[in-house]
Amino acid sequence: MSGQGFLLKYIRNSERVLAELTIRHIAEAPSQEQIAEVVEYAKRYLSDAKYYGEKQQYETGLVSIAYCEGLLDALRLLKLVDFTWPEIKEEKTGRGNEKSF
Repeated sequence: MSGQGFLLKYIRNSERVLAELTIRHIAEAPSQEQIAEVVEYAKRYLSDAKYYGEKQQYETGLVSIAYCEGLLDALRLLKLVDFTWPEIKEEKTGRGNEKSF
């Protein structure tokens, strides 16, 4: 899979998670506002990844989307949000559903 294909795959995954996640209410946890602030950072990294994808700077886009996923995974591992990563099926050609930016 090309850098562009990987970037598009991770962007789609992150978009879905950000659209579906729910923030848990736990008394001992950071405030919902603090958790939401981290989610906003993840959204900004997603936006950066899309920007770099449009500029065909796929490696930089991959770095940005990796930060997005890292923040989301950290929140999930701390049991502060709920979501599951989607599984994207590859076509019979072995390539993902690549689209141009």
